[in-house]
Amino acid sequence: MDNALNIGITTTVPVELIFAAGRRAVDLNNIFIGDENPAALVELAERAGFPQSTCAWIKGIYGAIRQHGIREVIGVVEGDCAETGALLEILQSEGVRVIPFAFPHSRATKDLRREIDRLADSLGVTYEAAEAEKKKLDELRLLGRKIDEAAATGDGVESNLLFDSLLAMSDFFGEPEKCRELLQANLSKITKENVGAKIRLGCVGVPPILPDLWDLCENLGARVAYQEIPRQFSRIDGIELDLTESYREYTYPYDIFRRLEEIVKMVETRRLNGIIHYVQSFCHRQLHDRLLRERLRLPILTVEGDRPGNIDGRTLTRIEAFVEQLG
Repeated sequence: MDNALNIGITTTVPVELIFAAGRRAVDLNNIFIGDENPAALVELAERAGFPQSTCAWIKGIYGAIRQHGIREVIGVVEGDCAETGALLEILQSEGVRVIPFAFPHSRATKDLRREIDRLADSLGVTYEAAEAEKKKLDELRLLGRKIDEAAATGDGVESNLLFDSLLAMSDFFGEPEKCRELLQANLSKITKENVGAKIRLGCVGVPPILPDLWDLCENLGARVAYQEIPRQFSRIDGIELDLTESYREYTYPYDIFRRLEEIVKMVETRRLNGIIHYVQSFCHRQLHDRLLRERLRLPILTVEGDRPGNIDGRTLTRIEAFVEQLG
């Protein structure tokens, strides 16, 4: 693979612009957590001077950039991690081309369109070309929507399969046809099962840094039928919308209240029995836990993770007790 074509992204951005420019989107979170030894990427960042108290996702992203020789990065400086701006400054000092992008707090169409136009100019591509690219990517999103809908209505979609399918659409592996193959293969694995065969969970909050969480839930007789943030990353809700409106309806980068409306709807329509709220150590989004508990009328277990690795004994016991309570 020609590494010069790769553009790293610190979180979901309008990837249509990247593909329209003839480049490859690379979700740095995915290559960090998908690495054979993600903890080593965190340690790489710490050896480079990142403090212990910095979020492991930020450190892992930095390590992934260095490990894979990424030379261009689009970083979301408004609407994501509060530490992304400092990360971009460090990368820029080390010779990486950085392109800031913002999801405006106003969530106004004109403000978001202005940011998209700025990104288009930085990549040397037109808005119209990105709209054409969106039509192609939406064909893949339709496959992802089918998987998500099957999870919503039945128990035939395993937790890992749903998570992996949705997360794949954050960057389409940089190669949409490769992503199409995965989604088609995952569609073929879905079985016909009715709601009620398993305890049905939702997972809200940032994607967990704990790789064995979904297998643990399955082994305990629970199935994660709603993945809030990966579902938002996929943009399967924006298929019928134009490019700007699709990312304006994207709940993750804006305030918590629009997110809460969506979560409440999913709890009801997917007949969820409980919620796992995953929070990352040193992340400002931990503060949302209180608002979630005030709004949602079902049991919630808050799970905090720090560094990548399997679930520790204490957290394992808490999850076991939570699922037993629901059962």
